[in-house]
Amino acid sequence: MPTGFLWLPVAALGAHLFEEFVWPGGFAKWYRQYPPGHIAPVSPVFLFLINVAFVGFALLPPLLGASPRGLATWLTVAAMAAANAVFHLIAVLRTHTYSPGVVTGAAFYLPLAFIGGAYLTRLGLVSLGTVLEAIFIGTAYHIWSAWTHGRQPLAHGAS
Repeated sequence: MPTGFLWLPVAALGAHLFEEFVWPGGFAKWYRQYPPGHIAPVSPVFLFLINVAFVGFALLPPLLGASPRGLATWLTVAAMAAANAVFHLIAVLRTHTYSPGVVTGAAFYLPLAFIGGAYLTRLGLVSLGTVLEAIFIGTAYHIWSAWTHGRQPLAHGAS
């Protein structure tokens, strides 16, 4: 297995963070007002820490190498990224507006998970059980994240 494969989630994550926070940016402002009619008190410190944690997690596969643990972690990172892409796509469908991160989510995160997961499975490097665990963890993380962000309806007449 090429070593570069293990770095793909890091590269995709870098591109995604660039889109969300640098160019065109605006994710923090957008996210605080999503879904429409709600507000989420999300601090810059929280956004920084959660993304540093995700980058750290994405760096584990290259550090662990093409071992069973490294590949299972790779698949989990890819599943978390794919769940994030689905979040962005649903947001665009719900709001009919641009969600900072949707382009890289669709262009990089989804292919990474589906093609990378199929590649690892086809080569027999990960089991179906590992794939299902990664999907569960990736999905559960985003459900937990949405649940804990404390979104509140806007006060009547507030904007």
